[in-house]
Order: sequence, then C-alpha cells, then structure tokens
Amino acid sequence: MSVLDRIGKKLLFSVDPETAHGLSIAALRCGVPVAARPPRDTRLNVDICGMSFPNPLGMAAGYDKNAEVPDGLLSLGFGFAEVGTITPLAQPGNPKPRIFRLEQDDAVINRLGFNNEGHDAAKARLIARKSRPGIVGVNIGANRDSTDRVGDYEKGVTCFAPLASYLTVNISSPNTPGLLGMQAREQLSELLSRVMAARAAASTQPPVFLKIGPDLSEAEMQDIAAEVLEQRLDGVIVSNTTTTRPPLHSRANGEPGGLSGTPLFERSTAVLARMRKFLGPQCAIIGLGGVNSAETALEKIRAGADLVQLYTGMIYAGPSLPGQILNGMVRILDKEGVASIDKLRDSRLDHWAGKQI
Repeated sequence: MSVLDRIGKKLLFSVDPETAHGLSIAALRCGVPVAARPPRDTRLNVDICGMSFPNPLGMAAGYDKNAEVPDGLLSLGFGFAEVGTITPLAQPGNPKPRIFRLEQDDAVINRLGFNNEGHDAAKARLIARKSRPGIVGVNIGANRDSTDRVGDYEKGVTCFAPLASYLTVNISSPNTPGLLGMQAREQLSELLSRVMAARAAASTQPPVFLKIGPDLSEAEMQDIAAEVLEQRLDGVIVSNTTTTRPPLHSRANGEPGGLSGTPLFERSTAVLARMRKFLGPQCAIIGLGGVNSAETALEKIRAGADLVQLYTGMIYAGPSLPGQILNGMVRILDKEGVASIDKLRDSRLDHWAGKQI
C-alpha cells in the first residue's frame, strides 16, 4: 500500500463506514491521486459479448449505487465499472448501522437493502455521460415493497437499455426479504423471460448478465445454468455476498447481513467453477468475491471467469489497488510467457470445481 493510500485509509477508517463511503465518492469526483498507474498492455484485453475491455478488472456494483462517479472509477484503471443496484423508486434501505468493517479479516458485513435514489436520478447522470468512452454496466433491482418485482426488473431494462454497456439482473442480495427466492427455477424462468422480452423491445439491446449468490446447492446451480442457457442470457456474475460465516476474528462477525471480502474468496471461486462446468465454454462469466491482488484475480480467471470484479478489496487497499493488480498481472504474464490473459481461463477449472463448498 502506498503512502497516499495509507493516509487515505487512516482518514476514512476514523469515521463510520457510510460517511467514509460518501467521502470517497466526493474524492473521486475531484480526482484521486493514485500511486500505481495501470499498464497499457494488449495482453490484458478481453473481448466478450460484443464488448472490448481494455483489461479484465472491474468495479462491482454496490460502490457507485447512483451512477455518480463511473468515469472516476475508470480513471483508476478499471477496465469497466458497474453502477447500482438501482430500483425504480428511491428507497432508504435498512436502518443504520448497516455496514460493519471486519478489519482482522479484510472483510465487510453489510445489510444495506438496495438504498438508492431510483431510476430517474441515475438515468439523468448516465444521459449526461453518454458520449464518454468506457464500459459502464447498470445493475438493476426491485423495490423492497414492490407488488410486482418482475415488473420492476422490466422497468429497469426499459430505462437503462439505451444507456448501459450491459445490464445486470441482481436477485442475489440477502438484504431484501424474499429476493433470494427469485433464484428458484420457476420464479427465475418467469423473470428471465420477461427481462429478455423487455430487452428485445428496447431501442438498443445490451448484453444481460444474471448476478447470483454463493449459498446455492448443486441442484440450484444446475437449475440456474439451465435457465440462463434456455433464455439465452449473455452471462452470469458469481457471486454476491454470503450469509454463511466461515471462521472470523473480528468483533462484528456476528452481525446479520452479507459477508464480502477475503473470507468469501474460496466459496465464490468454487461456485464460479461449477457454474462454468454447467454453462459450458461460451457463456460469459464475471468472477467476484475476495479479489484483492493480481494472484486472486488471476485465480478467478483460471477457475473459469472471463472478467473479474472487486469492491471490498479497495476499502482496505485504497484507490491504487486497480493499478497494482493490473501491473501484477502483467508481471505474471511475463513470467509465465503467456501471450494473452484469456489463455489462462479454465486452466484450474477442475481444481476449483472439485472443491467442497
């Protein structure tokens, strides 16, 4: 970690997590100095779903919930940024406190509950940046008190299809009651068929990804994969936070909510590999969960991911982390004599698919 990142972390960790988050958004608006500049190396390029990514590293949804700073995130070196989760109507989320740092574990527990400003606010910001370069995905969700949650996702597709590089259907947050139930096959079939119909009716048809959780049985993974293939989605994101609790050492480890960060790496990577097995080689996969270094990012790719995302890792390592990871990737490609990063995909698929969850 650079001196700048250490100073920034000390400042941000001196206040509560939500205040720190607001300060970091404000800093990105102003332009954050970073110690590790990202490399420009064509070996890091990834082409999937009709999109050309300058590198495979993205910022996950959950950080820029209201599409305030996607270009600031791209300026840190990310190859893409995903904003949201965005619901049709603004909602405050769950009562505070609702974010807990687990510093001894490099982890976070959150129970935010899709707090965001709604479609209209995010749409206005995305319209304002439409002419700018860079891949920006939009993660869509349903309002907590909605009487038609599938309809909320249809509204999200209609609203953001003309503005998003890709769309993510998020049904895997553990912090909205009943949402995880939409991963069950019957509900998922209706959801995805209506989402894909809404995309077909839109003026533009961006790729559609499904974001799933890590707390799935083998049968549930197979059902999800079957629906993704049947409905012809473009890809999946594996995975959201977990409600399981591996051994943890921090004081807040008993707080309810979704766990992210280093303790999620093994579980999420094993689920990723299984999903690659079930989906086959053509469906795109974005790996997420516990990425905090070049090694962990590349391990996701070796386990079957085309792209990777992070969020919690940057809370602990600071805004220079994307550049550090990408420079580390280049060094590993040099050392291993690899001509392109996509050549590493699936090279440890069997290892990770065989891991016990």
